[in-house]
Amino acid sequence: MSVLKKFFKDTIIYGLATVLPRLMNFFLVPLHTGKLQTSSFSDNTTFYIYAAFFNVLLTYGMETAFFRFFSKSEEKDKVFSTTFISLVVTTTLFLVGILIFSQELSSWIGINQTYFNLLIGVIVLDTLVVAPFAYLRATGRPIKFASIKIANILIYVALNYFFLWVIPKLGLQFNWYDSTDLVKYIFISNVVASIFTFLLLTPYFFKTKLQFSTTIFKQLIGYGWPIMVAGLAYVINENFDKWILPSLLGKDINGAYSGCYKIAMFMTIFIQAFRLGAEPFFFSHAKEKNAKTTYALIMKYFVIAGSVMLIVIVSYLDIFKSLLVKDESYWVAIKIVPIVLVANLCLGIYFNLAIWYKLTDKTRYGMYLSIVGAVVTIALNLILIPKIGFIAAAWSTLAAYGIMMILSYILGQKHYPVPYNLKQILGYLTIAIGLSIVALNTNANYYINTILVLVFLGLILIFEKKELKQLLTSK
Repeated sequence: MSVLKKFFKDTIIYGLATVLPRLMNFFLVPLHTGKLQTSSFSDNTTFYIYAAFFNVLLTYGMETAFFRFFSKSEEKDKVFSTTFISLVVTTTLFLVGILIFSQELSSWIGINQTYFNLLIGVIVLDTLVVAPFAYLRATGRPIKFASIKIANILIYVALNYFFLWVIPKLGLQFNWYDSTDLVKYIFISNVVASIFTFLLLTPYFFKTKLQFSTTIFKQLIGYGWPIMVAGLAYVINENFDKWILPSLLGKDINGAYSGCYKIAMFMTIFIQAFRLGAEPFFFSHAKEKNAKTTYALIMKYFVIAGSVMLIVIVSYLDIFKSLLVKDESYWVAIKIVPIVLVANLCLGIYFNLAIWYKLTDKTRYGMYLSIVGAVVTIALNLILIPKIGFIAAAWSTLAAYGIMMILSYILGQKHYPVPYNLKQILGYLTIAIGLSIVALNTNANYYINTILVLVFLGLILIFEKKELKQLLTSK
């Protein structure tokens, strides 16, 4: 139990590195939806879709591969150095190629040249710090990791408010300031924050002797390339809807859809925090005698926490809507939020289940599962959006992640069986979804919805009281 307690402790610290920046990002949602037209918000969304795509492409699974081999290798410095050199070389080659064909590429993907140049700046800088950030996590330095992540978002948020709120509010006049193109300053803020992070992590570029091992590189690539393909499929699963909606229904609808999608960010934050703490833990704990039992226990509490989050957000959806998406023109898409929340919870369960193919070095299965999800996403979006509108995009996301989750469980029990308590897990999920449906039909009666939340929390306390007490009192 003490091992599990350490896991939760590390996850909380890593979670702060994710939760606090994301919470600060919540301050930007009302700013962006208040200052940007839905069409401009659509441009902002498209920018970060391409950023996510190139981030996966340029890291080509090296981060996860690094954790896998760093944890079991006796030549840890060589693993880090090989990973770092590999990423620097490929990123430099990418930058050179982009600079040569910049205009053609920006035209091809349909992004304004200025936006495209800023996009490349963000991508390159963020890729160069992947290895140092991974090194901090692998060597157990969550506070340092969190501090740099939080500093990055503080700069980003502050600059966003300066460009989009302070300058217009105070009527400041600058020759370089263009009030008709506010979205550009969101991207500039990101570049500045990325430069700052890059500078802070520069000492870690030389933390070990620079030495490149061809043998280790082949192992990293062999393990990592399926992760890359799975990552690209994940980007499609997450973003294909927001990429295709402008052409099918227009930028305004996509902007409204993307703005309301942000409300589901609470679940996304929770999942990312879990992954940051879980991935190094799963690898380092794999050889322990009770590893599988621990993994099963972690899954149960992950589902419990995610279920609580689901019912709380749905119960007070009107409050979150008013706080985060102030412009009522965005609210046309508010009905996607409960669907997207359940979809993201399924995704989180899938990430938890993914330990089986990572620990057995069968990462190609992760690739296969992600490709299945991407095919489902693309097919359902193209077929259903023209027929039933943007709500189809949310249902497509849920279908894709639900199928991936089920298939991963079935395959995992065959290759690396973990004693998950399906009865409890499905019970909590069913109750949470059921109570959420009730909450959606109370006409935002917060008295009833609060009772629903308390009922769910009471059930958790009744069924988990003994285990929670052991967890909290263990050393």
